[in-house]
Amino acid sequence: MAEFLPLMGFVFFGLFSPGPNVILLTASGARFGVQRTIPHILGVAIGVGITSAFTGFGVGVLLNTHPTLKLGLQIGASLWILWMAYKLWFASPKQPSANDRPFTFIEAVLFQWVNPKVWAVALSAMAYLPAMSAMQQAGVLAATFSGLNLGVCIFWTCAGTLLAYLLKNPRAWRVFMRIMAFALVVFSALIFI
Repeated sequence: MAEFLPLMGFVFFGLFSPGPNVILLTASGARFGVQRTIPHILGVAIGVGITSAFTGFGVGVLLNTHPTLKLGLQIGASLWILWMAYKLWFASPKQPSANDRPFTFIEAVLFQWVNPKVWAVALSAMAYLPAMSAMQQAGVLAATFSGLNLGVCIFWTCAGTLLAYLLKNPRAWRVFMRIMAFALVVFSALIFI
């Protein structure tokens, strides 16, 4: 177990730092509360585990060796993140419209496939694994990413819910959502760096 502590530390800090999942979960916690965000939380936790497992199976190597495939993923990720930023920018204070809802479990799982931060952390995490088979690497990565990220997701969703208490004023609410939207726009540009 001690041989996996550096991997666990790297993955924790990689997932805890701001990125699309952190921003979206914080905003969802603020808008919809923890209970309605649970499918989103679980989808992110499971999705990062699946994505990191595929990295262990060699998908990460495929992305690094095929620049066109990597560019397609970057463009798709950037467009999706910009779309989410647009939705946050125009989000209504406190009373979501009938069309507003948190991510579903499936949407959150699928988002991880175009989430560049998850791919970057998973690719970098490979350096912390001891020599083992691809199946073992995939299992260790999936368990580490999903297990640690569940706690990270719960933390940021609760932080968003607590922030909602401070954002009673519609103007403060709008400023918060626009800061979250702007952070997503910045992150969408960083994808190409």
